[in-house]
Amino acid sequence: MGSRVVAVIGAGTMGAGIAQICAQAGWHTRLYDAFPEGLEAGMHRIDAFWDKGIARGKTTPEQKSEWSGNLSACSDLAEAVSDVDLVIEAVPEILELKQQIFEQLDQLAPPHAILGTNTSGLKISDIAKATNRPQMVIGMHFFNPVPIMKLLELVRHDEVSDSTIEFAREIGAAMGKSCILVNDVPGFATSRLGVVLGNEAIRMLADGVASATDIDTAMRLGYKHPMGPLELSDLVGLDVRRDILNNLAEAFNDESYRPHPLLNKLVEDGELGKKTGKGIYEWSSGEKVERRF
Repeated sequence: MGSRVVAVIGAGTMGAGIAQICAQAGWHTRLYDAFPEGLEAGMHRIDAFWDKGIARGKTTPEQKSEWSGNLSACSDLAEAVSDVDLVIEAVPEILELKQQIFEQLDQLAPPHAILGTNTSGLKISDIAKATNRPQMVIGMHFFNPVPIMKLLELVRHDEVSDSTIEFAREIGAAMGKSCILVNDVPGFATSRLGVVLGNEAIRMLADGVASATDIDTAMRLGYKHPMGPLELSDLVGLDVRRDILNNLAEAFNDESYRPHPLLNKLVEDGELGKKTGKGIYEWSSGEKVERRF
């Protein structure tokens, strides 16, 4: 891909992970967040990941130094996207927020810049229409943890150009990702399947079918899933899962997609999964511990 300049918008778990792999790919990478504390936390998360890799002997201090030189924190959106080739947005799953950001990106980013959104369930066409370059807007759905998960789900809408799709494929390959291409339908391929499985697992937990650990073990050993649906829900974030389910229910006019009451309660109580230390499991000790419901 040569030398590229990339801006990542949003320094949360996903945004920080995306910025990390962009820096590791050798690109000049700017990580932006509207909140200073969020930006600081995102940069710290990347630094800690690299330090852990060194401690485990998987990477070297020299690699970290090289990657760190490719990465910078930016608190001004105009500065972050001023001369980029690619922008990847990774803010919360709120359509109006994403539309506002893409309207700004359209005005601030260079005309040649491709605009990617990391949404896991919102329609790309609804985001693209906030710009005057819908042909250059594409869904780029990464998976958590971004530096480890190999899949990149590219989402095409009716107006995206073939050249934008090809560019995104090349970007994904340079990041070390395996790309799939799906159409712009609610939930795409991965989120639609994943959240339905997770929601049913929560229903089974609430109904007393089995413990969370045993439900997860059933899927790991019986179906060769690398992680059970309840543990995965905690890793992704229960708020993210709830929002996708509600979006699917509205998009398909099908109440069967609505989140189970237990999922709603956990989110309302601020128990969002691993990122808050408590969700379906207890994570505050750093290890996964069974909870009773």
